[in-house]
Amino acid sequence: LEPQDRELAEAAIEATKGSYAPYSGFNVGAAVRLDSGLIIKGSNQENAAYPSGTCAERTAMFYASAAYPDNAMVSIAVTASQNGNLCVNPATPCGACRQVMAQYQTKGGRPMSILLVGDGKIWKFEKVDDILPLIFDSI
Repeated sequence: LEPQDRELAEAAIEATKGSYAPYSGFNVGAAVRLDSGLIIKGSNQENAAYPSGTCAERTAMFYASAAYPDNAMVSIAVTASQNGNLCVNPATPCGACRQVMAQYQTKGGRPMSILLVGDGKIWKFEKVDDILPLIFDSI
């Protein structure tokens, strides 16, 4: 990985430690890089009143947008662990997270790259369109 991608992947791995996943035991971490270079981390947060929890990706993106509304999101890394071990295969974002990524990519006016990190493999996509064809943008 390039140094910036490695730094983002490591931040996503670190973010899994903030996961609250007492029901699934699936700890997801995400890290978003803003155009300023700042990295914002988020983790999944489960709740007994399902579906009141939220995914790591949306936790990170919503915080980034709320705290730094004028900064475009240029990349996001996502990873997951179970029982304290990084999952071998990359965790892929759910449809809702992909749509949120698409909306922030549009807001930022530039492609947002996506790095999906597993212990055994890493997938990199240059823009959200690569993981969400036919993006909903009709409004």
